[in-house]
Amino acid sequence: MLPLFVLLIHYLPLPLALGHYDICKSWVTSDDGPSWEYYACQPKSMVMKEYAIIKVDPPGITCGDPSEYFCTHENPYLCSDECDASTPDLAHPSSHMVDKDEEGLATYWQSVTWKRYPEPLVANITMSWNKTIELTDDIVVTFEYGRPTVMMLEKSLDYGRSWHPYQYYADDCIEAFGMTPKKVVNLIASNITRVLCTEEYSRWAGSKKEKNVLFEVRERFAIFAGPDLRKMENLYTRMESTKGLKDFFTLTNLRLRLLRPALGGTYVQRDNLRKYFYAISNIEVTARCKCNLHANACNFRDGALQCECEHNTTGQDCGRCKKSFRNRSWRSGSYTPIPHGSPNAFSETPRPEVTTARQAHTSELTASHVILVHDTTQGNTYRQTSNLTYIPEMEQKEVPQISQTPPVLEPKIQRQEIPEKIRDCECYGHSSRCSFIDFLNVVTCVSCKHNTRGQHCQHCRLGFYRNVSAELDDENVCIQCNCNQHGSEHERCNETGDCVCRPGATGTKCDECLLGYHWRQGCHSNVCDDELLICQNGGTCHQGQRCICSSGFKGSLCQDAKCDSTHRNCDSASSTMVMSILLLVCTLLLSLEGI
Repeated sequence: MLPLFVLLIHYLPLPLALGHYDICKSWVTSDDGPSWEYYACQPKSMVMKEYAIIKVDPPGITCGDPSEYFCTHENPYLCSDECDASTPDLAHPSSHMVDKDEEGLATYWQSVTWKRYPEPLVANITMSWNKTIELTDDIVVTFEYGRPTVMMLEKSLDYGRSWHPYQYYADDCIEAFGMTPKKVVNLIASNITRVLCTEEYSRWAGSKKEKNVLFEVRERFAIFAGPDLRKMENLYTRMESTKGLKDFFTLTNLRLRLLRPALGGTYVQRDNLRKYFYAISNIEVTARCKCNLHANACNFRDGALQCECEHNTTGQDCGRCKKSFRNRSWRSGSYTPIPHGSPNAFSETPRPEVTTARQAHTSELTASHVILVHDTTQGNTYRQTSNLTYIPEMEQKEVPQISQTPPVLEPKIQRQEIPEKIRDCECYGHSSRCSFIDFLNVVTCVSCKHNTRGQHCQHCRLGFYRNVSAELDDENVCIQCNCNQHGSEHERCNETGDCVCRPGATGTKCDECLLGYHWRQGCHSNVCDDELLICQNGGTCHQGQRCICSSGFKGSLCQDAKCDSTHRNCDSASSTMVMSILLLVCTLLLSLEGI
């Protein structure tokens, strides 16, 4: 009886555990005798970076070979930091992105500096698990010395054979990717799997402040489970009923494509390119092994994560039946009915031809499209290929992926082969190059100058505003905001050039103070003034910052009398107090002698 009691205790179906599908089976007793009752089950979430294989390319992008010096945005003119792969204390290998940092000491991978500008500084960070996993929390990438101004996150469902965009990041989404910036909080149930471009994590905030870049998983979960994720049953139900929702959070590989480093401003300082580079100290991926709801444990064995399969299933993902049960049809478990789900362990229907997880995704349609990049100054046309991937299961829009391969200069195309739109490329004189994307039938200007941006260089870059007295083709059409860095919230201004001021600051450039404030590297509240905070005892207020007190008084408003040798009244009071104390001590001593 003791072993049976132990089993009963071990498999006691706690509601909380069943609500999260942690238990695969429970020992129950009925009129027909004791037997196992099976449930849908899944492993607990894990920190996946410990099991990841990390790769950085292209070759030579990691700093240190040869060694080089670099600067930081905090002090861009003190370039004494060195990266040297041959010295452990000065090396920054890729393993530092997934290691455990010692307390107070962050280790990080670092790229070479942007010494080959204007050639793009591009780096790809790939994480592989040789296992299908399901995201359960936000992906968090921690950058040292500034977050990139342009980057993208991609995923693969077939072990790196094909890649699909997960999210785009840019300080200007329209300029970088031709996409309108959006936030996850604005998504709804019908478009939860949409691929977004966000500007939230790319604008310069200083290397000491904001370091993290997120792929928000919890906020997408919250659309169904509520802001505190207390209604997970709603999410699990949707996982079964919404086409492509499971696949959206499922992957075998992640790839981070770094396309432009942090600038520390609005433009690249070509005389100091050693302050531009990438540095990543941590990539946090929290997920669970995908076991098709047939396992509640996943262990690292033989160099790979393996599901500990139940329900008479087997395989790395519990994706097929055991030998003795192959006369039955394999099915993935399901989250419904709530709260136990269904293991779908025994199906008497004829077994169809088995389709593996890798084969299941070969139905994704991939097409190759040609982008023509035309240079009007030299008459050359570049032919660049861009992959367009459409994933029916995810019901998302077609999004072009940026090709890692640089454009290849081909012989001049005959004049009649160049689309009319390219020959008539309109950039208002701010660019001599434009791209024609044939499958979108869109022409966009490339490398806008004079602080402009946009499809036709018709908008101003961040930190600039439109000069209404100038025509669109004027080189001075965009004027710098010049917001005071101490008095303004940020470097951007509105269409009239007015900056957003911090509390107490005023003026078009936020370089003046409101009444009751004084300027000292920004506006600070007055210590004194001539109306409410009046200096007392004959003191005078100096620039609102302090009271200059007359002889014999002190304090912020000269409200206290001084006590020193030059002020006899204060000394008399002090002497009287000292004499009183001495007299009291003597009285106590005489009393003790009498006793």
